[in-house]
Amino acid sequence: MFAVDDIDDTISRLREHGGELLGEVAEFESIFRLCCIRGPEGIVVALAERFD
Repeated sequence: MFAVDDIDDTISRLREHGGELLGEVAEFESIFRLCCIRGPEGIVVALAERFD
């Protein structure tokens, strides 16, 4: 899992390079926004944005 400052911006930038969002961005206990994204080579990574 990778911590990001802006999950929406990160998803947008990864889509430009062939990334595909798996499911949707979920909220976890009003602390994190989380998602999984698959890259063009098929590798899946998780992203997390912490609410401040």
